[in-house]
Amino acid sequence: MAHSDMVLAYIGLGGNLDSGATQPAQTLLQAASELNQLPHSRLIQLSPLYRSVPIGHDDQPDFINAVAALQTRLSAIELLGHLQALEQQHGRQRSPTQRNGPRTLDLDLLLYGQDAEQCIDLPTLQVPHPRLHQRAFVLRPLADIAPALHIPGQGPLSALLSQVSAQVLRQLPADADGNAALK
Repeated sequence: MAHSDMVLAYIGLGGNLDSGATQPAQTLLQAASELNQLPHSRLIQLSPLYRSVPIGHDDQPDFINAVAALQTRLSAIELLGHLQALEQQHGRQRSPTQRNGPRTLDLDLLLYGQDAEQCIDLPTLQVPHPRLHQRAFVLRPLADIAPALHIPGQGPLSALLSQVSAQVLRQLPADADGNAALK
């Protein structure tokens, strides 16, 4: 079921494995473009890309991360289905035993609702994303595009960001057009 009014969704993008001949930064930029092509949806902003060290499984390449703001008429569950389909198109293979393992593309529905304030607790979807407030690689790019955001049940984004300041992120340089350099 689609909503009649547009709502705001924030989507975390990440990946650390090549997808065929495509490097992770290119995969994220391509996925952002594909978000803009989802039915009843429009990409309104993409954060800069960041490089982050893996959490949980250190024996894998660094991740590239970003956050996208999307206006959509899709329900949260419909949007999740489209996000998972995009992951599969980019070669994502889910492992039930390895949550933080390497991947070609990870798309997480972080926040959803008129003011990104909706709380959803279903077996297949939790919004806000349950670990959003613990991860600099989500909070920093989110702050780049929505610095005044309040995370339901957690507080102001600025306060959450200060709590993860020890987590190291490196913003990837942008080219002359403002796009992340793909090196």
